[in-house]
Amino acid sequence: MARAREFDTEAAVEAAMWAFRRTGFEGTSIQDLVEATGVGRGSLYAAFGSKEGLYLAAVDRYRDRYALPLIEELRRGLPVRDLVHGILLDLVDEIAADGNRHACLMVSAAVERAPHDPEVRVRIRATTASLEDAFADLIGAQGLSGDRDPRDLARFLMTTIHGMRVMAAINPDRAALTAIAEVALGCLA
Repeated sequence: MARAREFDTEAAVEAAMWAFRRTGFEGTSIQDLVEATGVGRGSLYAAFGSKEGLYLAAVDRYRDRYALPLIEELRRGLPVRDLVHGILLDLVDEIAADGNRHACLMVSAAVERAPHDPEVRVRIRATTASLEDAFADLIGAQGLSGDRDPRDLARFLMTTIHGMRVMAAINPDRAALTAIAEVALGCLA
């Protein structure tokens, strides 16, 4: 008879997500995960199968926490310029407040793992496609694309958001990031 799990799986995934955000997949050892989660090595392997299994659970948690609420917000149909302005400025505020420079797990997973890990690649592509769809639908519905394809503008906005996160890791200068947000906003006719 299998023993019942003696730890909160959700809390372990949450702690692992933060560990992976700090140091990436390769930079996070099993011992780091044991320390971050407070769960023994054997229990982590029993619950998630491997470090990779825990990483996939952390990527899913990150998507659920950050991408899905944004998609819901975009589908509410609020004025796109105001919404995008708020999204970008909230991102600047989040970056400026993050003294630890925690990476966006989607961006780091796309760079570090997606090129050679099909399971990560599928998750990143699906999340990105869902965000692009929501942006494109909103831009198209509100006629803010001018002579541009709403899908192209959606991809541009996604690239801007991801690029701002990368720039924040290099130099989290609020004024520079705010200027980037304003340029992006200016691209919406």
